[in-house]
Amino acid sequence: MSEKRYRFSMFIKFYNGEKNYTYGSDDAGFNKGDQVVVETLKGLELGYVANEPSEEAMSEEFEIKPIIRKATKQDIENWERNKNDAATAMVKCKEAIDRLGLGMNLTSAEYTLDKGRLTFTYVADERVDFRELLHVLASTFHTRIELRQIGPRDKAKIVGGIGLCGMPLCCARFQKDFDVISINMAKNQLLALNPQKLSGQCGKLMCCLAYENDAYKELRQGLPKMNAPVTYKGTNYRVTSMNVLENSAKLTNSDSYVDLTLDELRTIYHPAKNNETNNEEAEADHAKTKELSK
Repeated sequence: MSEKRYRFSMFIKFYNGEKNYTYGSDDAGFNKGDQVVVETLKGLELGYVANEPSEEAMSEEFEIKPIIRKATKQDIENWERNKNDAATAMVKCKEAIDRLGLGMNLTSAEYTLDKGRLTFTYVADERVDFRELLHVLASTFHTRIELRQIGPRDKAKIVGGIGLCGMPLCCARFQKDFDVISINMAKNQLLALNPQKLSGQCGKLMCCLAYENDAYKELRQGLPKMNAPVTYKGTNYRVTSMNVLENSAKLTNSDSYVDLTLDELRTIYHPAKNNETNNEEAEADHAKTKELSK
């Protein structure tokens, strides 16, 4: 059975997130900014049109759901009332969690527009048996209850805060998805492997490590790792400093040091002839990487 094709397609954004979701309609009466009621996996929800409707053909790979209607005054009033009721529900849920002694940190509560479902999100260090809590909540709120565990990065996105840079958290401000962040990104940018300086409010590696990673990888092509042995004018040194933005490097040994440009360093560095780091240094570096990746 083929999926229904709609004359217009448009992005719908919800008030609790940054992602755009594609919906369709045969009605030409929708405009950017219009509040609309749509059906999601959770139930009916209120959102708004994030772009001007398009008549371009959409891919048949994904099912496109229809916009149910423009939001009425009653829909908007219900949505506002649901926000207040969800805040009350969160307080009651926290009380129930405390009574049952569960290791859960509640982060948010949200009703669907028709109040057909109440979703609680929480953070927990370990798996939680919340069957008794689910029974208590269902008998208290008389609607379908969903308890959804989220990670520390999702919690930071919901709660928000100020980052080390002094700006609001990227995840709460504009990020739609989380990129994979690795300690190698910090190494590429020659940053000190200090957990306190590299970790965000969520306790994980900061998302901003990915922003300039590709540029640093390109600038560092053909360059040795830090502390790698090199030979310059017949004398053995180790690379103790590099600054790709200033195009400078420093080589040192027990007797002297030499300042070079990165291009000069590339000409004297031969990976096949120079062992990168000795085993002790490699093991220490690996230990730091494991600590930061926890």
